[in-house]
Amino acid sequence: MNAEVGREKYHTHISSKHNWFSINMKEVWNYRDLIGLFAERTFKLTYKQTVLGPAWIFLNPFITSLIYTFVFGGIAGMSTDGIPQILFYLCSNAIWTFFASCITKNAATFTSNATVFGKVYFPRLTVPLSNVMASVIQFVVQMILVMIFLIYYVVRGSVHPNWVMWLLIPLVIVHLGIMGMGFGIIISSLTTKYQDLAILVTFGVQLWMYATPIVYPLSQLGDGTLKTILMMNPVTMPIEIFRYAVLGQGTIIPQYLISSWVITILVALVGVLIFNHVEKTFMDTV
Repeated sequence: MNAEVGREKYHTHISSKHNWFSINMKEVWNYRDLIGLFAERTFKLTYKQTVLGPAWIFLNPFITSLIYTFVFGGIAGMSTDGIPQILFYLCSNAIWTFFASCITKNAATFTSNATVFGKVYFPRLTVPLSNVMASVIQFVVQMILVMIFLIYYVVRGSVHPNWVMWLLIPLVIVHLGIMGMGFGIIISSLTTKYQDLAILVTFGVQLWMYATPIVYPLSQLGDGTLKTILMMNPVTMPIEIFRYAVLGQGTIIPQYLISSWVITILVALVGVLIFNHVEKTFMDTV
């Protein structure tokens, strides 16, 4: 028997001459095993050398949700449309953390991996994709905590999820993952020359959260200009679909969902093009 039978064969052509549109997605697919290894590395390093280790995956969203419940639910008296406050904030925090993680992890793609990029060749796009995969793993683990509270409140009759809509949750994850990666790699490409932008990422993401219905339901804004502005936020519709599925409460308007997808695709395309262009010379500037 020929040992080569059944073994996938491909070759890599490395050249310093390529334009903005010379993106080889087949090559990225050939390195899919590397994407998985990078995702595993990123997930493990997040909680390495911490006292509680992976327990922070549960503790962080739980403590954050308790703070939101005390501040926004208790002190500010914000309504959660009849949804138990702790469950509302756990659910919102899980989906927002996923999106924010896709941005912040990818915003440091070049600066964090400069040493590796300078020593060995592999498709650089594998790193942003692996960061999204690591964020997906973190999201799935956080959803275990959400499910514990959800089952409790479903049994009590306090929540009525739209179980059929759960089929759309993977699409929501893909939507937010692509959008977060797009914004992240744009920022990463810019920070190779303007490194002070990296300082603004965490602050900017935090501000973005308050411009998105995370700590409050969209229904509490009435029908004025403010609600229209927030509906134009590309993150609003995916999050509303997610909460509509999990909690049974949410506002879904098709035209804003379409505009969100249009923005997502444009941001992803622009991000990949800029990323592809910058990767040729970033070692000279980082």
